[in-house]
Amino acid sequence: MSTSHRGRRAVVLGTLAALALGATACSSSGGDPLGASTASSGASAAGGSGASGGSGSTVVVGSANFPENVLLGSIYSQALKAKGVKVEEKFNIGSREVLYGQLQSGNLTVLPEYNGALLAYLDAKATAVTTQDVNAALAKALPSSLTVLDSSPAEDKDSLSVTQESADKYGLKSIADLAAKAGEFSIGGPPEFKTRREQQFKDVYGLTFKEWKPTGDTTANALKDGGIQVGNVFTTDPKIVQYKLVPLADPKNVFGAQNVTPLVNKSGVDAKATAALNAVSAKLDTAGLTALMKRVAVDKEDPSAVAKDWLKSNGLG
Repeated sequence: MSTSHRGRRAVVLGTLAALALGATACSSSGGDPLGASTASSGASAAGGSGASGGSGSTVVVGSANFPENVLLGSIYSQALKAKGVKVEEKFNIGSREVLYGQLQSGNLTVLPEYNGALLAYLDAKATAVTTQDVNAALAKALPSSLTVLDSSPAEDKDSLSVTQESADKYGLKSIADLAAKAGEFSIGGPPEFKTRREQQFKDVYGLTFKEWKPTGDTTANALKDGGIQVGNVFTTDPKIVQYKLVPLADPKNVFGAQNVTPLVNKSGVDAKATAALNAVSAKLDTAGLTALMKRVAVDKEDPSAVAKDWLKSNGLG
């Protein structure tokens, strides 16, 4: 994946995750699968009474310190409350390093995670790329006290995106569809995107682009303005909605799975809580999450209010 080109997600969690996935392409308004910047107050923020297992106990829902994860934490929290589960919220804690330890200790019970990035954090040599394979690898990599629940179709990951006009004009639905036109197209992304991906796109999809441009933070804008025809845009970047961009499908999995997936401490969730969280996963998709992030990051709406609306509209609130 690409290094941060969307300010807020600039910090990669650590060398192991960086080696496994590379640094992630980021936005000042989207998510941060590899991890938010480490907050010095994270440990104390996540401290306090832990959740104990069993019916009637308090489920503690945490989040990393970036807007998308706070939104997801609020969705999980309110979904649990709607089912009568007692919930405590501890949002904006910090990095995965802090959060993971808090899950293990029981100070947190539920955390919105991204399955591919979590696997890279646990196993730098992991090679799984599909949702099913990533989750199977996680089942082996996680300690017995922790588990992941159902993954949602929603993914916060790299994409090759085009404008709606280009998609309609050239019949572009997947990266494979670019083969006939790539030689006429300029592609943009972070400065290192060409080095990391050019050969891979040639080998996997047979793509040779006319030109690679280092567009960085302005990739989505460059697509909109016509400076490039293909861009490396993160799939939950609100500019996808703003500018009517189309992330192309990646059937050969050049970009590995990054599904939004609840990570839980087993002792703190019962069958009712598990069912409530899995119900969220069944309804949450990438397009929907992107639309929600536009409301949070662009329209500056309160994440808890946006979460409440989504849950109500999906029959979960």
